Amino acid sequence: MKIVKVTQDDFNEWLDLALKLWSDESIEEMQRSLTIILHSPHEAGFLVKDDNDKAIGFMNLSLRYDYVPGATQSPVAYVEGIYVEDEYRKQGVGTKLIQYAQQWAIECGCVELASDALLENTASYDFHIKVGFQEVERVVTFIKQVTSSD
Repeated sequence: MKIVKVTQDDFNEWLDLALKLWSDESIEEMQRSLTIILHSPHEAGFLVKDDNDKAIGFMNLSLRYDYVPGATQSPVAYVEGIYVEDEYRKQGVGTKLIQYAQQWAIECGCVELASDALLENTASYDFHIKVGFQEVERVVTFIKQVTSSD
């Protein structure tokens, strides 16, 4: 198993995995998002490849300069997305990705690594706790449409 930074040559493998994690996104939206990450100085994508060079997971990282709950310094390295194919889960792949993210954070001058998960995503919550993250807050967000008749 190896972890490599995504390049244009890996883009389609990255796209396929990202669409599994964010299945509500269209292919076009995901292509745009990943292209921005690929060319950003503050974001990066990484693939996990097995011994046959097949992509089996990915992780998107960023440097966040805005408010990050629980953070003590800025920027904060942030796990924007992490995904491992079902058949490779519970084999340490995700843990290796987080260890890689920690090293990336240090190399970027960060002292903290942050992440998030939806409240209903208990598998992600359990994973984050297992690899050493601490919960710092829970948030429910709201939106209300406003019209001139309200």
